[in-house]
Amino acid sequence: MTTILSFVLVIGILILIHELGHFLVARWTGVGVERFSLGFGPVLLRWRGKETEYCFSAIPMGGYVKMLGEESPLEGAASLPYDPKKAFALKPLWVRFLIVFAGPAMNFVLAAFIVAVVLMTMGRPVWPPAVGRVVESSPAASAGLRSGDVITAINGTRIAYWEDVDRAVAASNGHPLAVAVKRGDTVQTIAVTPQQTTVQDPILRESKTMWDIGAGPQSVPQISSVSPGSPAAAGGLQPGDVVISVAGRRVHTAEDLVHTIRSRPRQPLPVEIERDGRRLTLTVTPNAEEEKAPGGGTTQVGRIQAGIGSKAVSFVAYDPARALWHGVTWTKEMTTVTLKGFWKLVVGTIDRSNIGGPIQIASMAGQQAREGLGPLAMFTAIISVNLAVLNLLPVPMLDGGHLFFFVIEAVLGRPLSLRKREAAQQLGFVLLMLLMVYALYNDLMRIDAFKFLR
Repeated sequence: MTTILSFVLVIGILILIHELGHFLVARWTGVGVERFSLGFGPVLLRWRGKETEYCFSAIPMGGYVKMLGEESPLEGAASLPYDPKKAFALKPLWVRFLIVFAGPAMNFVLAAFIVAVVLMTMGRPVWPPAVGRVVESSPAASAGLRSGDVITAINGTRIAYWEDVDRAVAASNGHPLAVAVKRGDTVQTIAVTPQQTTVQDPILRESKTMWDIGAGPQSVPQISSVSPGSPAAAGGLQPGDVVISVAGRRVHTAEDLVHTIRSRPRQPLPVEIERDGRRLTLTVTPNAEEEKAPGGGTTQVGRIQAGIGSKAVSFVAYDPARALWHGVTWTKEMTTVTLKGFWKLVVGTIDRSNIGGPIQIASMAGQQAREGLGPLAMFTAIISVNLAVLNLLPVPMLDGGHLFFFVIEAVLGRPLSLRKREAAQQLGFVLLMLLMVYALYNDLMRIDAFKFLR
């Protein structure tokens, strides 16, 4: 029931905001709206406004705003059965573009707003600047930094949280850092020279270089979500589990845990966890997945299909101005990640089995809801950005397809013929149906009962 209610809530909010964008801009620019519908197919509930019919329809996977004169010919306006001034097709090109673009734009706005509200009310997770792990032979180890040290300042700038350490190291450009360290009752300053290291992005599966000192905060990895039918689920892991050690080795950070799993495909791993104050030992066997190696070719890496984060020590709330700024910044960064992810799915860099449909969205919504209102809100923001980007793709039947037609109209000085637009819409419909079927197939493959379909 939690999964169903969470799915309906998330999808309902996203569709409502998206269609509300089209509706409000259409009304603002003087375009008449015949029907505002949440859902497709047979109408379950309707009521009539002054000019618009509002509906709830049977299929909840979308919605639409039907405007007056969407396909009216430019000639013969005087004979139209409604006021030509309210016809969508008779409006200037920039007005039509704005109305169509308003849907995805509202999803971007929603994402930024959700993030801002979460930061104001719940705050962001932070970790104290206390050193946890120190990698052997790293700059931190060579400089004498030890586990348990507290970093109080870097180059004279006060350090409040570990994220301040990360920022200072990233901005160092490899220059030595004067690190003030509190060890017991004494404070000393040591010189640490960051070095460049290559890390693997867990989402986009691409390598990137960064400055690093080989030290991390005192934190523990925590399971944030578990996909149904995944190795994590088969091993008994649950959201909220705190991971203490893997294969007999203590893990200090989420990165440690991810690295350990990636390096042991198909190997049964004893995983020591803490759940509700009790210590348990589970056995998890990662899948083996092909991944492009940095130097060319492919390599096998282990995956357990679970979200892995770090258990926060405390949360720091933002003031409204900073929260809004970070909400906009987060939305911009998530948009970039989503675009890169879509492209990598197309070219095959990311396995297309990661494409998910309504079942996976419902499953993830339920998992996030069980973790709390904050995780569910952030999940809604992520899906909102994904929905906006997907709708802006230049595919007929999507908002991006309509915008693409408008660009062609601006270049040619006239719209494409109705016949050509209808043919493109039919092609777009077929492509979207194929994508939905493939996504649903992937959803079913994640459920043990449907493995026989492979």
